[in-house]
Amino acid sequence: MNRRSFMKSGLAAVAMASGGMQLMLTPGAKAAGKVVIQYDWLMSNGQIGDIVAAANGYFKDAGLDVEFSPGGPNASTVPPVISGAAQLGQFSETPQLFAARASGVPVKIIACGFRTGPYALTSKASNPIKGVADLKGKKIGIQPTARFVMDEILAKNGMSASDVTVINVGFDKGPLVRGDVDAIGGWITNTQALSVVGDDRIDLLVRDLGLNSYADVYFATDAAIEKDPDTLAKFIGAVAKGWGWVHANPQEAVKKMVAAYPEMDLGWEEKTVNLVLKLSFDGATAKDGWGTFDPASIEEQLALLDKVGQYPNGRPKAADVYTTKILELSAADRPKLDAPAA
Repeated sequence: MNRRSFMKSGLAAVAMASGGMQLMLTPGAKAAGKVVIQYDWLMSNGQIGDIVAAANGYFKDAGLDVEFSPGGPNASTVPPVISGAAQLGQFSETPQLFAARASGVPVKIIACGFRTGPYALTSKASNPIKGVADLKGKKIGIQPTARFVMDEILAKNGMSASDVTVINVGFDKGPLVRGDVDAIGGWITNTQALSVVGDDRIDLLVRDLGLNSYADVYFATDAAIEKDPDTLAKFIGAVAKGWGWVHANPQEAVKKMVAAYPEMDLGWEEKTVNLVLKLSFDGATAKDGWGTFDPASIEEQLALLDKVGQYPNGRPKAADVYTTKILELSAADRPKLDAPAA
């Protein structure tokens, strides 16, 4: 479900090396409040709250000197965090962290930026897929690294592999536009890329097909959570304030984001920001604050992934893939807001 390849061989190598590694901050770096966060992908609208936190000085107010380390097609997310080059990281979605933990990498979820994973199946209005019943007999284009998503959808809904035809695709929407597939998977926050399908397209979130998933998942090593939880909490608290400011000032926030990262398209991001906020805020964040997640959902996600064979060497325990400690320490700084009005 992630936006780039998650190499099992790389995880295995990290797992072997991580046994003797712990997050270490040099005295100078710690005194200066230096924090590096390693992102899984390029900076995008999923990090708008982080970007605003930097632009508005919230990190500085918390006594932190924060450096964003973007990812990309050939970047590695886990090794910098394990080695201590980065104090924390962000995965695109929860299954990546679960896979890392299953491979022996000592990392845990500390907060979730998106309450709803943005991965969806997009179809044309002329051949719509609006629910589970519409899947049968259809050709579904899925990126190879997200193939397990279809396995989950089928298992969750009591369908068999013969009910759909899965076709490997990339990230461009050409196969759907040409009619090579009836639906194609991807993140609905990539509105510019999806625009070629048409404004009347149907975006069916995998959540609405029975799959729970959190996205833009902040994580840290077990050692960092144990030895320096205050720094992690200050970071999450400052980011949460950034997201709160975005919630109150969405169009101004987009301008700040594009000013910091001019490769983003202002017009498209202005059209997308309310969607981003609806993925980030809901009834749970109104009650418990931005960044929250439900341990019961984590267990459900793990159980379904295990059912479709994602953990041949044994699934990780739910208690080993998350901690609520950082959310508890940052509770006072995390705004309690619901999704914005339609």
